[in-house]
Amino acid sequence: MLVLNFIVNEILSKPALLVGLMALLGLIALRKQASEIISGTLKTIIGFMILTGGAGIIVGALTPFGTMVQAGFHLHGVIPTNEAIMALAQKSFGAPTAMIMGLGFVVNLILARVTPSKFIFLTGHHLFFMATVLAVVLGSAGVTGVNQIIIGAILLGTIATIMPAYVHPFMRQVTDDAPFALGHFNTLGYIISSLIGKVTGNKSYSTENLKVPDRLGFLRDSLVMTTLTMIILYLILALAAGPQALAQFTSGGNYIMYVVIQAITFGAGIAVILAGVRMILAEIVPAFQGIAEKIVPNALPALDCPTTFPFAPTAVLVGFIASLIGGIVGMFLMGPLGLALIIPGMVPHFFDGGTAGVFGNATGGRRGAIIGAFVNGLLITVLPALLLAFMGSFGLANTTFGDSDFCWAGILTGSLAKLGIGGLYISVVIICALLLALAGWITLRGQADKGTANS
Repeated sequence: MLVLNFIVNEILSKPALLVGLMALLGLIALRKQASEIISGTLKTIIGFMILTGGAGIIVGALTPFGTMVQAGFHLHGVIPTNEAIMALAQKSFGAPTAMIMGLGFVVNLILARVTPSKFIFLTGHHLFFMATVLAVVLGSAGVTGVNQIIIGAILLGTIATIMPAYVHPFMRQVTDDAPFALGHFNTLGYIISSLIGKVTGNKSYSTENLKVPDRLGFLRDSLVMTTLTMIILYLILALAAGPQALAQFTSGGNYIMYVVIQAITFGAGIAVILAGVRMILAEIVPAFQGIAEKIVPNALPALDCPTTFPFAPTAVLVGFIASLIGGIVGMFLMGPLGLALIIPGMVPHFFDGGTAGVFGNATGGRRGAIIGAFVNGLLITVLPALLLAFMGSFGLANTTFGDSDFCWAGILTGSLAKLGIGGLYISVVIICALLLALAGWITLRGQADKGTANS
């Protein structure tokens, strides 16, 4: 347990070190010189730390945003925050979570080796979150000990393999077939956004081609437009919430100037993320050729959702706003549906909604980005409310998991756990086999379409 806890807590749960380890193995497999190995590994780790630092800046800037929404609309309820519910769960389920995560990553590597879905899930903190969901749901259903760990690891490894495969046909459209995949557990939202964009929009009318008058030419810079939009949103919410709602943040300063600075800080966070993504992709993609050649043939790294942001930065902002509106609409549907009130969490709506906007834009342009992200906002409001029923005592906490894949996986696992241990094992094996078969078919079909296009 000491060794496993060290591996899980000090390596696998830290995306920078996990991806750095993969880059190291890939460069060694390619028999690069020691200087290239050291340089490539360190630059990969540094790139991820830059990305993480940018994400931290954005999360910090969004903290008062959520407070203003609650104060301005006088809301009290459950706020989906992955980090918060994970921290609470570790007190009761820390050991099984570590075991599930460690063994689940091994299952992912094995499945990537033996199935057509050659995706290695490298977003370590999302593996940790999913392992926590599975540990909590299984434990709350009375499935504990070895059975909890085995079932959890099989499910985690399978989900980490199939979700990048399911979304990859759309990911190829987003990135113009770049040699990496998406590893982020809001994949259901991205798939739905892509399908909605395909049905309702026209990808020729991209968010990135918005026409701007010459006198407003500075708005063609997506970073400037994002920052100005956030300044306007922050000012509107600050005026609605009033100075007392922000007193805990301002330390006696002017609350209007405070929110303006936070909005500008948000823009700075976006700039840092984009710089980190460029650095990661410059290093990890060549290094991963070694993994693909020697360890898991034709493997692709499945990376965090901000890696999609540089391909459509305007769609990120559009998706965030549309997803947030969807979350607010969904919030008012909770009462009639008889569900717990889910208050929109700014972090999932930015990262999930922004990425949903990118995918909707890739298949349906501006309309796809707006409608697809709006539906994503509804999805990450309703599903967390449904998940609460399967979380035992944690269902009474004032927070829960926010991303769609955590929710559907928890609901499915909790439902299967009602079948008893024997029924649970049989159903999990059958369902995982079917999901892997579908993922393999999607992957092989994508490869065939790619070969046809190239020829």
